[in-house]
Amino acid sequence: MLRRTLNAVRLAAFALAIALVGMGTAQANDLVAMLTSQLGVSEEQASGGAGSILDYAKGEMGAGDFDIVSQSMPDLGSLVGGGSGGGTSSLMQSGSSLLGGSSSSLSDAAGLASSFSDLGMSPDMVSQFVPKILEYAQTNGSEQALQLLQGALSGI
Repeated sequence: MLRRTLNAVRLAAFALAIALVGMGTAQANDLVAMLTSQLGVSEEQASGGAGSILDYAKGEMGAGDFDIVSQSMPDLGSLVGGGSGGGTSSLMQSGSSLLGGSSSSLSDAAGLASSFSDLGMSPDMVSQFVPKILEYAQTNGSEQALQLLQGALSGI
């Protein structure tokens, strides 16, 4: 019970860090708006869920591969732990460390399910978020970025 409470506190702190640093960006707002309207989730759930999935994808890719995704859709980095961008980096790293110390702390599907639960969503929502994120990447990113995300998220 204490562990679940600590995870909820960590996730709330991470969501706050996300809200403080990156939600002013157009692409991230577009993705969050799409998720909220199409899946009926709150902005916090949309940004936290998308961030968790992108963080998972980053952990599944080689370092250079996620750089390609980030270059194709640079503003989505604001949703991922350890995102770059001047003063935002330290806040994102702080939020990431609260989740477990690294930007790739969501290293398996069980970790994703847990983060969705901590956001107040059913773990089944992961399977609804993934196709929406891929749809977004298809519309807004490069073909190579889409292929990399598809490969990284195929195990979910």
